[in-house]
Amino acid sequence: MRVLGIETSCDETGVAIFDEARGLLAHAVYSQVAIHAEYGGVVPELASRDHIRKTVPLIRQVLDEAGLAPDSIDGVAYTAGPGLVGALLVGAAVGRSLAWSWRVPAIGVHHMEGHLLAPLLEQPAPELPFVALLVSGGHTQLVDVTGIGCYRMLGESLDDAAGEAFDKTAKILGLPYPGGPELAKLAELGAPGRYRFPRPMTDRPGLDFSFSGLKTFALNTLRAELAISEDQAQTRADIARAFEDAVVETLVIKCRRALRETGRERLILAGGVSANRRLRERMSQAIAAEGGATFYPRPSFCTDNGAMIAFAGCQRLRAGQREPLAFKTRARWPMDELAAL
Repeated sequence: MRVLGIETSCDETGVAIFDEARGLLAHAVYSQVAIHAEYGGVVPELASRDHIRKTVPLIRQVLDEAGLAPDSIDGVAYTAGPGLVGALLVGAAVGRSLAWSWRVPAIGVHHMEGHLLAPLLEQPAPELPFVALLVSGGHTQLVDVTGIGCYRMLGESLDDAAGEAFDKTAKILGLPYPGGPELAKLAELGAPGRYRFPRPMTDRPGLDFSFSGLKTFALNTLRAELAISEDQAQTRADIARAFEDAVVETLVIKCRRALRETGRERLILAGGVSANRRLRERMSQAIAAEGGATFYPRPSFCTDNGAMIAFAGCQRLRAGQREPLAFKTRARWPMDELAAL
């Protein structure tokens, strides 16, 4: 089966073609960072309008790169949620319309399932079962995965997601949009150990997260230290490093705990924050020390992309799942509502 995947849940337009026999044939992503940078965050209406402009040209581009005509496509997958409703509607309307005109089946894909399955595009791919840490701007979740669609939520953030906390703390530090990657760059210049931030909710049982207090701690530390600091640039870098270390260590502690509680030996990381270099290094070291293995998608597949939607859609289309003509999108969509394959 050869599937066209379309991702338009937020501020990236992603399109890809996945062939179950040959793998990924082509993919392209257009980022709206330049559009939203002026406002310091994603403006939903602007995001929707830009998806309208970019989706069809990207579809033509990946078809050309793969050397395929539309009649070579066996199915269409599009992100149906969660995400910004206006943005989701663009991809869903285009995807469902193309499937109807090409007379092939269509499937709406859960955005976070796409991220969860993204490491399976790599070699070697992790074998099931495994524990997944989904860590992005909108989600921080630990999931026990025994099969596609067989997901048991182990823990999640009770307030800010890790990526959201990165972005908010970056704004506190006066960094440009998008804040998370900029904070990680600044943290590379920071001195480890000058400041120590809390590791929230690691001193109690359970696998839930809470990151909202860290940004407040960063704000209070910044205000106090800038009043007495002779090198304000270094102070900001040291605070960035302390914040990043706190988030990374918290995620590592919780992942180790999740593997112990479930008895799993494999951990996958996915989502935008999983591209963070320090997180990858520390997580791999910690899990390897306990005899486990850690898997990640390539950095370009950590952010939103069409490849993960094409792959996830292929699995569900191959299992016989189909969308009716009256498609729907969902801004919120719990993963435990997905059907198991």
